[in-house]
Amino acid sequence: MRIVLILLMALLAAPSWADNKTDPSGLWNTFDDDGNLESTVEVRIEEGKLYANIIKLHNAPEENPVCIECKGDLEGKPVIGIQVINGLSLKNDIWQKGTVFDPKTGDSFKGKVWLENETLFVRGHLGFFYQTKNWLRLSS
Repeated sequence: MRIVLILLMALLAAPSWADNKTDPSGLWNTFDDDGNLESTVEVRIEEGKLYANIIKLHNAPEENPVCIECKGDLEGKPVIGIQVINGLSLKNDIWQKGTVFDPKTGDSFKGKVWLENETLFVRGHLGFFYQTKNWLRLSS
């Protein structure tokens, strides 16, 4: 009985041993190609899928500009609140099989996201062409 109790306790404690290297939930700062702070994004997991929305713009000419390049339902909508990571699923420590959205161009791309230390790598790709942005976790 003692062995069963020890095994049960070990199984219940196992999730606390797990590394949080795949959970990017929280606030992240994004940067433009010149390294200037661009926005703050809130990343979250809902029902096993990864999502992110812009919650603040930095150095923007307006407080909350509308998305000029967006098409469809997002055309003319405020940039703050736009979802930029859409429904990625976790596989082999990489969030994938969803899309990332670029409000600057109004384009969506197949996406991959992975976490290394306090850097979130966000990659949009179209065929063999891709671009990866590094997001930094917002200090608490």
